[in-house]
Amino acid sequence: MTTKRPIIIAHRGASGYLPEHTLEAKALAHAMHADFLEQDIVLSRDGIPIVLHDIYLESTTDVQQRFPHRAREDGRFYAIDFSLEEIRQLLVHERSCLDAHGQEVAVFPRRFPLQAGRFRVPTLAEEIDLIAGLDQSRGRRTGLYIELKSPNWHLNQGLDLAGAVLGVLQEKGYANRQQQVFLQCFDDRTLRHLRHDLQTPLPLIQLLGENDWAEDSEVDYGYLQTPQGLADIASYADGIGPWLMHIYAGRDDSGAARLNPLVTRAQAQGLQVHPYTFRRDELPEGIDSFRELLDIFVLEARIDGLFTDFPDLVHDYLLQHEQTQAG
Repeated sequence: MTTKRPIIIAHRGASGYLPEHTLEAKALAHAMHADFLEQDIVLSRDGIPIVLHDIYLESTTDVQQRFPHRAREDGRFYAIDFSLEEIRQLLVHERSCLDAHGQEVAVFPRRFPLQAGRFRVPTLAEEIDLIAGLDQSRGRRTGLYIELKSPNWHLNQGLDLAGAVLGVLQEKGYANRQQQVFLQCFDDRTLRHLRHDLQTPLPLIQLLGENDWAEDSEVDYGYLQTPQGLADIASYADGIGPWLMHIYAGRDDSGAARLNPLVTRAQAQGLQVHPYTFRRDELPEGIDSFRELLDIFVLEARIDGLFTDFPDLVHDYLLQHEQTQAG
């Protein structure tokens, strides 16, 4: 069976090997033949777009040690409360959390050591410069896959995230590179604003979560997965980014994978489908290997792209599959 090759999107870079969203993780993902590198964007106090997954800093940096008295009343250290100069002082580490005893532990304990390295938080502009430079030196054309994190929360704090991101893209010459930049967001209003008010020509992706995830949006994600909801998305966006469990529904009595009709419904509306997140060390129930996971989504579900922490493994899988087809 011939299948279209899905694009490889390096989720926060090669985050299975190096701390997420560091320039080192992006350089490694570039070397691993990722087609696109993901940038989650939040703003500093002075309105500079920085590459960070969360609106707060303590899960991936040493902010608590360097600025112990700068937390808000909820105990979180918000990036928007720090200037870029202050954020540049922070060291980035593997994503961490507190265990049952209140000790800091790595979320993925078999990945890069928690306290090793001297990694920094990059700005969006710095990351674009790195990718453009690697494209030139390696003779490649690698794309940006930018997520606007909590844009409504930023607006409530007095800062325009969408405008700031488009400003950097304009400055770096990427604002009209429709084949090289995706913009994604969980909030439909932000995507409509980008398309209809700011009139960006860049392809837009509606991220799909669960309603109880408390994303920065009032959208009903269940509705967006219906035929009517997908038709609505197609009026302002070019694709969807569903959680992979929105597609994979476990095994049936015969052991075959059960797939929800989301992919075919979305593609029938002309929407691309780029699910997240494919991790070797976090397989869904009923799937025994990373290859098995890829078989289900690439060969059976026929997705258009995928977010992965392990771009090298996906690249090798797709290359082997193409060679098998050619042979």
